[in-house]
Amino acid sequence: MSAGTVVLVGIAVFAVGCATGGTGLRDGGPARSGEAVARATPNAPSADASTASSSGTPLKKVDPVALLKADPKVSSEIKRDLKPCTGKEYPVDVSYGRVTGSPVVDVVINVLSCADALGRGSFVYRADGAKYENVFSDEQPPVYAEIDRGDLVVTKQVYGKSDALAYPSGEDVITYRWNGEKFTEQDRVHSEYSNVSDGGVQPAPATSQKN
Repeated sequence: MSAGTVVLVGIAVFAVGCATGGTGLRDGGPARSGEAVARATPNAPSADASTASSSGTPLKKVDPVALLKADPKVSSEIKRDLKPCTGKEYPVDVSYGRVTGSPVVDVVINVLSCADALGRGSFVYRADGAKYENVFSDEQPPVYAEIDRGDLVVTKQVYGKSDALAYPSGEDVITYRWNGEKFTEQDRVHSEYSNVSDGGVQPAPATSQKN
């Protein structure tokens, strides 16, 4: 988890208008093994590109690749691998929503792998005028972050030594909440999966740990 990094970008920031406590707006869906990476967010939206928020107010998009590459807190490995999978399609998912209590919507960015669409890193940026502050980062793959009712929810697949990529042993779902200065862990649910006869997986009872 990283906090305090300010990144300057030369693109218009968001207009206020997402409903408080909502899940925000997402470009792309959750990362799953085998999903087409072609659904990932393109690197360079036009300056007037916008999408409607839950209240109908236009919402300016960011250039997620430029934002990550300008951030000194993002590892050189992530930056080096930020290349298009096909054409101009980068393996990046972007979500817009309120998760830090700011009057301006925050940005959640997930970086995926081109080969298997597994989450390689998750980042949260807090907007402040023309600046973006990195207030959360997790580069321990596989990882995927989402906004859920005002909380940051991070899902991490758990693999054993002999697990195939498509069949993890389980997963951890961690809920973080903004305390005014940083994200703190509120809840952690661990699920273990067992094999079934058709070769798929079935979750075993989950265990929850609240802080």
